[in-house]
Amino acid sequence: MSNLHSPILSPAELDQWREQGYIRLGHVAPAEEIDALCQRIDDIMLGEVRYDKMLMQLCPSAGEEELSRQTKEFKGSSLTYRKIQDLEQDPLFLAYLQHPLFRDLTAKIIAQKVSIFRAMFFNKPAEKGVTINWHQDGAGGWQLSIPPLITVWTALDHTSITNGCLQIIPGSHKSMIPEKGDLLSEEERAIHAPDEKRLYLEMEKGEVVLLHNWTLHRSETNTTDKPRRAFSVCYIDQATRQKTNDRAFAQVFPDYQSVEMDTSQETTAVY
Repeated sequence: MSNLHSPILSPAELDQWREQGYIRLGHVAPAEEIDALCQRIDDIMLGEVRYDKMLMQLCPSAGEEELSRQTKEFKGSSLTYRKIQDLEQDPLFLAYLQHPLFRDLTAKIIAQKVSIFRAMFFNKPAEKGVTINWHQDGAGGWQLSIPPLITVWTALDHTSITNGCLQIIPGSHKSMIPEKGDLLSEEERAIHAPDEKRLYLEMEKGEVVLLHNWTLHRSETNTTDKPRRAFSVCYIDQATRQKTNDRAFAQVFPDYQSVEMDTSQETTAVY
């Protein structure tokens, strides 16, 4: 693919991200690299490539209630995983999330030394998936010492309204809205996320969007016969620590430095 984004975030793009809370970056990597990521995540779901300390969750819509809890363990060979986190352990995903464009934009927005809060695969399996209600990532539920600013979201499949594409409220990132956690209450939704402000981010396979973490977003179920897969990376200042246990996070810029994994981590968060 010849029309790839340059390795530099332009001033106009940075201004739009600051004003609107998102910017479509188009295609960043060639098609064969995206295809390789798709194959790798399928191999991880099927157990053909294994990592010991990845946070994994089967989609609740698959009907395995016990396995739909998020824990750091493999839950069986299946293409119905909803989330797989800690993908920086995999060399293909690590190389992608260290792309020169992502290095440039994190340097401009965050710092020179950058870590990741999470490098996560999101999946809405064919004819399955769950509805994710309006929320702001990290608004109140992540307990980070430095508020997170950006997420880079890559479509690993074509996304559309029918398969549960991202929905956002442009300009909603300028203040923390939820009084508790990250999810909006019904009253907050009526004020800050009325239907007429909703933007559906339909994307081509391999297309990338840069989101402010506080940009309100949601998604619905997948009604098609193909999966809707995506790779989402939340970049943070390297000095960020988890407030609850002072844990550091894996550094990715200027170079990769891993941290000791918490093998007991698990959560039942739905977003």
